[in-house]
Amino acid sequence: MVGAAIVRGGRVLAARRTRPPEAAGRWELPGGKVEPGERAGDALERELREELGVDVEVVRWLSGVVPVGDRHELTAALARITGEADQLEPHDDTHDRLRWLGPDELDEVDWLEPDRPFLAEVAHELRRAAPTLRGVFFDEDDAAEAARRLRHDGYDAHVERERLAGEDDDEDHPWAVLTDAPVIALELLVDELDGWLDAASDGEVAAEQDAPVAGSPLDLPTQPRRIKRP
Repeated sequence: MVGAAIVRGGRVLAARRTRPPEAAGRWELPGGKVEPGERAGDALERELREELGVDVEVVRWLSGVVPVGDRHELTAALARITGEADQLEPHDDTHDRLRWLGPDELDEVDWLEPDRPFLAEVAHELRRAAPTLRGVFFDEDDAAEAARRLRHDGYDAHVERERLAGEDDDEDHPWAVLTDAPVIALELLVDELDGWLDAASDGEVAAEQDAPVAGSPLDLPTQPRRIKRP
């Protein structure tokens, strides 16, 4: 059996099972069984496409193998989404709910026992790989296009609605693209798509990379800071 720790934006995807009865209501890293003659990585990609309708690629396999009952064992891999998946949802009756969890939220759900041994390594990866840059766009389509291009180039990128404490509550709130891409890659996109780079200096970015990631994706500054470029 194989499971996937799908990491995006410093969070991991957890799925709540609906069956069998003894597992219903508990959470797992999504995945499934390896068919005879099938490679583990291929099985994982197939299962996630069937269960969640999402395309992923394996980044690396996590340490350890965990027994599942008397006949099976579970291995798990870090995986990243390779296609468009801003609105994930279950595609079959295996799961009824999905959650993105930060490293400090992993104990908020009741994990199935075979998945628990992988959580410490997953938490370490989440803190290490948390995005450090944000590009801000007033147009949602521009934000989605920027995130798509960054993912195409192999970076982690996703879109979140900005939470601003603006003077005019009726003003449209912009959209933020969070990414682990280099500054120059995001800077080129905000210049082209009429956004702005909300980033610290290189030294501050480096410091943020060593800091623990916040538990909630809504822990954002109250106002975006525009960086003026000559």
